[in-house]
Amino acid sequence: MMLIGATGTLRSGKGELVEYLRRRGFAHYSVSEFITEEVIRRGLLVNRDTMRDVANYLRANFGVACIFDILYARALEVGHTAIIIESLRALGEVHRTKELGGIVIGVDADPLIRFRRALACRSVKDHVTYEEFCAQERAETNEGDSSKQNLPGCLREADYVLMNNGTLAELESQFEGAMKKILARAG
Repeated sequence: MMLIGATGTLRSGKGELVEYLRRRGFAHYSVSEFITEEVIRRGLLVNRDTMRDVANYLRANFGVACIFDILYARALEVGHTAIIIESLRALGEVHRTKELGGIVIGVDADPLIRFRRALACRSVKDHVTYEEFCAQERAETNEGDSSKQNLPGCLREADYVLMNNGTLAELESQFEGAMKKILARAG
């Protein structure tokens, strides 16, 4: 079984990591998609603030890794042996990944680069000004509470952190390097 958890700052390139691993046979499970479905089920407006509030509620009331655990169980039910769970935002999720023998890969990039990516995506979650983008990220920095989002904490505890300030080819080269190390560790 190979389990990888992906973490990182907003619009850093976690999705590119997912696509890279999917092309190599990994099954993808998304914490963000799970939370979006829960927000819709509750009849709430889908935006980053509501998603954060719902995720924090779930983690506080059902366990710090409850969302991760549900997605991991789904993957096992189907029989997947190579799994990528993305996007880990709370330390409880990072810790659970490691407890299960998984590896955590973090992706980061300079804030202005990430904001420009958010604008290019035109996602309903990312229709914000640069100041709002930075405020959202600060809201996902909750030191001392493993049930709430803590992007910097998750990056500090990642096994590998890749900087994505360049081209996609450069990022994929970093993925290749990390995967060689991961496979050598597992081997």
